[in-house]
Amino acid sequence: MSRIDEAREVFARIEQAWLDGERTALLTITQVQGSAYRLPGAKMMMTETGNMLGTLSGGCLESDLYGWAEKAIEEGEPRLVNYDLSENELWSLGIGCKGTMEVAIFPIRSEDPFWRSVRKIIAQDRAISLVLELPTGIRCVFDGKNPMVGDINELPDLVVQQLINRIENRTRAEIAVVGGRRFYIDTMRPNEQLIICGAGHDAIPVAELAAKCGFRVTILDPRNEFNGVKRFPKAKHLVVEPDEADPEQLAESWWLIMNHLQVRDEAALRLALQARPKYVGVLGPSSRTREMLQNIGADMNSGPIRAPIGLDVGAETIEEVAVSIVSELLAARSARPGQPLHGKEKIHS
Repeated sequence: MSRIDEAREVFARIEQAWLDGERTALLTITQVQGSAYRLPGAKMMMTETGNMLGTLSGGCLESDLYGWAEKAIEEGEPRLVNYDLSENELWSLGIGCKGTMEVAIFPIRSEDPFWRSVRKIIAQDRAISLVLELPTGIRCVFDGKNPMVGDINELPDLVVQQLINRIENRTRAEIAVVGGRRFYIDTMRPNEQLIICGAGHDAIPVAELAAKCGFRVTILDPRNEFNGVKRFPKAKHLVVEPDEADPEQLAESWWLIMNHLQVRDEAALRLALQARPKYVGVLGPSSRTREMLQNIGADMNSGPIRAPIGLDVGAETIEEVAVSIVSELLAARSARPGQPLHGKEKIHS
């Protein structure tokens, strides 16, 4: 799924390049068949002098992409580049992904009002859809189902219908083909907010790993000596008891309940269920979770509750437990079963 945070970071670096007097390009994966390192919607930027932010492969293709980006920047025209990652003889890289990948390269010029508008809209931190005809042509931005800027009146109705019909369940960028024309539809959403209830020692690697995986982490714990930037440098800090927090301020978040104090866990569970949660994971045995739910007048059907939280990987240390927990979060976010890849012909199918 495309993340607004990635797009914001890329466009912030593009704007900095403009200030430095450099010309830039936006590169994005538009289509993947078979296996590839990243999925459609992944983005990076390049400047004419070779500065880069982001990656579209494991580092294998970026040098070649830079050559194409140089040409696109110089000519001022978008272009498409296709890679057959199974052609080891051609690339002499032995990549081994065995898939094909299409990359669109868009010169981003500071005087272009469309890309200026995109930069401002992305900074507002809301879900948007970017529609681009490939390799060049119509360009539009939608806020949910509502058009905002661009060539709105020129966009074919069938493209608009596909954009709207799949707005809720689009998990990666996709291509709409209408009358032989190809349109790239990229729905970018704000990263999920993860509320970790409990600032214990075992929450530290969970918060760190979750942040690296794109979650916006908030630590909810009333203890100043534990809930601070020293222990959780990449998180926000809500230093209150759970029953003192406003559920509306935390609405539609993901939750981890791991206080190790049952009365506080019960209060955190109550708060989570009041906040229209997307996901509630509870540390510890399911019997304890059922007891806590009973104590607050709820049950396992009262929300999207997962207990015990984590994938069964035989975790023992706090670092291993963190991997188990965040692995389940990733599987849930991607609507995947969290099973081994062994035997699968296509990794991203």
